[in-house]
Formats: sequence, C-alpha cells, structure tokens
Amino acid sequence: MAKAQKTAMLRITQVKSIIGTPADQRGTVRALGLKRINDTVEQADTPVIRGMVFKVKHLLKVEEL
Repeated sequence: MAKAQKTAMLRITQVKSIIGTPADQRGTVRALGLKRINDTVEQADTPVIRGMVFKVKHLLKVEEL
C-alpha cells in the first residue's frame, strides 16, 4: 500500500474589499472560497491556486503552512 504524501498548504486571507475591482478578479476571490474581508481559507499549494493568488495578490495575504 502506498504512503500518502503530505501536500503543502496555503493559508489565504482576504485583506481588502473586492468593491470596485473587475468582475474577473471578484470571481477569482470567490473561487478561492473567500466571501468577506478577514475571511481565511486553506488551499492546497498547486499551480492552479498559485495562479489565482497571483492574479489578486493585492487583495490577499498568503502564508505557507
């Protein structure tokens, strides 16, 4: 039986409002699972999530776990 690999995680916190941002950026923040300022989610550290974070990095705080 194969051992499960421990995947790296990111703790993502929304620190700025999405009011006044383009619709694609609002959608990206929502797709990350964030709903309001100071909302925090943990996501797997994958290239897809990293790309989403890069797109809206000015609205977020990201920590590696």
